[in-house]
Amino acid sequence: MLHVYDSLRREKVPFEPREPGRVSMYVCGPTVYDTPHVGHARMAVVFDVIRRYLVWAGNDVTFVSNVTDIDDNIIDRAAREGRTEPEVAAEYAAIYADEMRSLDVLDPDQSPHATQYVDGMIAFIEELIARDAAYVVEGRGVYFDVDAPEHYGTLVGRSRDELAEGAGTRVDVDEAKRSPLDFALWKAAKEGEPTWDTPWGPGRPGWHTECVAMSLSILGDGFDMHGGGNDLVFPHHENELAQASAADHAFARYWLHNGMVNIDGEKMSKSLGNFTTLADILEQFDPRALRLVMLQTHYRRSMEISADALDAATEGVKRVDALQRRLVGAGVEVEVDGHDRDADAVARFSEAMDDDFSTPGAVDVIFGLVRRANMALDADDADTAAAAAATAFELAGALGLRVGPTGAGDDSDIDELVAARTAARANRDFAESDRIRDELVARGIVVEDTATGTIWHRE
Repeated sequence: MLHVYDSLRREKVPFEPREPGRVSMYVCGPTVYDTPHVGHARMAVVFDVIRRYLVWAGNDVTFVSNVTDIDDNIIDRAAREGRTEPEVAAEYAAIYADEMRSLDVLDPDQSPHATQYVDGMIAFIEELIARDAAYVVEGRGVYFDVDAPEHYGTLVGRSRDELAEGAGTRVDVDEAKRSPLDFALWKAAKEGEPTWDTPWGPGRPGWHTECVAMSLSILGDGFDMHGGGNDLVFPHHENELAQASAADHAFARYWLHNGMVNIDGEKMSKSLGNFTTLADILEQFDPRALRLVMLQTHYRRSMEISADALDAATEGVKRVDALQRRLVGAGVEVEVDGHDRDADAVARFSEAMDDDFSTPGAVDVIFGLVRRANMALDADDADTAAAAAATAFELAGALGLRVGPTGAGDDSDIDELVAARTAARANRDFAESDRIRDELVARGIVVEDTATGTIWHRE
């Protein structure tokens, strides 16, 4: 049975969805004002893996991840560049989506944009005001009263007094608030900013209101999983939970949070100057190597990203690809659904993943199967090799670890060159054969001559 670590209860607990066999997930998505960094990638990969595993295990999963397309940072960038906020948001939302796809992160089933749900946010704020959980400050907007929910601070595990001591570092300072912890549900209009009309005046929604309104609107009360990075526990997720509680809505049944990313031993941050963009890494390394590095660390732990770690993961990816090529070269057909599974390996994989999605153990199972398949090929045991490889490839797919490098589109020209080289070798025209090989090498193509023919792959 699947057990997950619930951040609210601070322990591993059995996962029992609201509806058996159906899982509803909401994961906080990007604020789209800049290019994605590695921290964005880790969060996306973590919850993509959780989603994929739940589907592989037989569940019907509804995965929702929002886009914050109205925010101070978006407004500031639009003003600096002389553009509109929708133009800025559209550009960076597209970049984010493309770079996540390069990591084989599946698109969400729904990707609500905050600006599409403003009417629902206004209605939700009205409900909070009616329940005396929020109050209007003329010229400032609407604030949530953190004294309204009974247990504010439960998710982060701190009392109101403890949180108040550092309120100015995580919560906006405003002397008009009743408590320094109170947070903006609605921000009054400022000149030049996008605004919407409300009963308490024009303005725009606050970030914490956006996610609670969208998640409840799409997934309903008591949805199963709410996810995000552990930097969101406070104030964002705490404030979401507080609003839902004050409005008497059952909120997420389980809270899951992934750890942060260290770059060469230091926490990733702009202030440290190691705010590595995802594009920087993807230009130098196979995206699957970055995914594998992430899989090799449990999602709740901080993880290290370094060139050495990515180089090692690259070699791991190459081992899987090499097995696939070796099977082709040996004439062994592998169909993931066409061979008997290695039942013991599947059981060990499931055991690891059912223990709060322990991907390091699951990855070990996959590479153990790769070794077994290679040993079987050494022994000319095609059936064992095919079964082990088929199981390895299936389980890799359950983690989103694709077998075989990404193609560069139409490879017919490469196939034609390989065929021409094969013909030249058959005609003993070795000069032409070598010329074609050199051309292929210059294009990053590795050619392997096997007993059953010539195969190729990209470096």
